[in-house]
Amino acid sequence: MTLETLSETSCFGGKIGFYRHVSHANNCDMQFSVFVPPQAVDGKVPVVTFLSGLTCTEENFMIKSGAQRYAAELGIMLVSPDTSPRGEGVPDDPDGDYDFGLAAGFYLNATEEPWSRHYHMYDYVMKELQPAVFDNFPGDAGRHGLTGHSMGGHGVLTIGLKHPDVFKSLSAFAPICTTLHSPWGQKALGYYLGSDTATWHEYDSCEVARRVNDGPSRNNILIDQGSADAYLDEQLRPVLFEAACAESGLPLELRMHDGYDHGYYFISTFIADHLRHHAELLSA
Repeated sequence: MTLETLSETSCFGGKIGFYRHVSHANNCDMQFSVFVPPQAVDGKVPVVTFLSGLTCTEENFMIKSGAQRYAAELGIMLVSPDTSPRGEGVPDDPDGDYDFGLAAGFYLNATEEPWSRHYHMYDYVMKELQPAVFDNFPGDAGRHGLTGHSMGGHGVLTIGLKHPDVFKSLSAFAPICTTLHSPWGQKALGYYLGSDTATWHEYDSCEVARRVNDGPSRNNILIDQGSADAYLDEQLRPVLFEAACAESGLPLELRMHDGYDHGYYFISTFIADHLRHHAELLSA
């Protein structure tokens, strides 16, 4: 896969860069960012991919989270893709709202026109982002973790739980835990997948959690959630995911934090904990 380098600069003894490539899954160009830690000069390093939330691009996590300082200490490569296809001809929310279309790909494969021509973020994450990263950067594909925020947390749980062979560690910040029972999810899946809600189950974190089998490859899932999050009760509903994990035997650590909201102040406060969580599991 050919990459176009948009920019690169030194960061905490390593390097951070932004890149573009042709995506066949999304039928457009896609962009992503990579932080390579200083330890990569001695060989391949573990990788943690961050899936961002609504309205975000490949830049938000790298600019706002403060993660590079801790990734440099731990020797972890960070990857952050864009959240949706973009460009000429890519359809957007018909009402111009923020919660669907551009920057709101929901990490699924759309089946309904006109969205199905471009919106295949599930395939993008699994089939195109992986070779783009591991064929061009010194990351170890056998030590790959997945984390994310809000809509990206939904992507972490629905993709990561299905592919424990690919993602050895999982965590999320304030994830959308049930698209079936969230107005954001109901709107997005209704457009992308159509009115038959039976087809939505593959992209509902609780439904996925109920169907996966526990086993030695199922490492502890870490979720942090702020109690002052304005979206907690209506959109996110982590208690439903906690119940689904208990039902199927999935190991989950759900931490509630008084006074924290949905934004990057919250993420930056706990990003070190998440990277240490991944570092421990990826070193095993």
